[in-house]
Amino acid sequence: MYTTNAVESIHSSFRKVTKKGACPNENALLKVLYLRIKELETKWDGGHIQNWAMVRNQLLLHDELKDRVLKYLE
Repeated sequence: MYTTNAVESIHSSFRKVTKKGACPNENALLKVLYLRIKELETKWDGGHIQNWAMVRNQLLLHDELKDRVLKYLE
């Protein structure tokens, strides 16, 4: 089943942008992180989960998960 760790993905993205250069003060660092969050937000808005139909069908096969999945499909 396809899974991802969203929090680790965000941390990795933050590490990438903060490694590139020294920030002269805390406000500069906060601005860089804010801009990265905005970039991630636009990236995720248009995205979708790969093979979602297959993943959804696999989840619907499990009786314990079926109700949860159906709740979000309506």
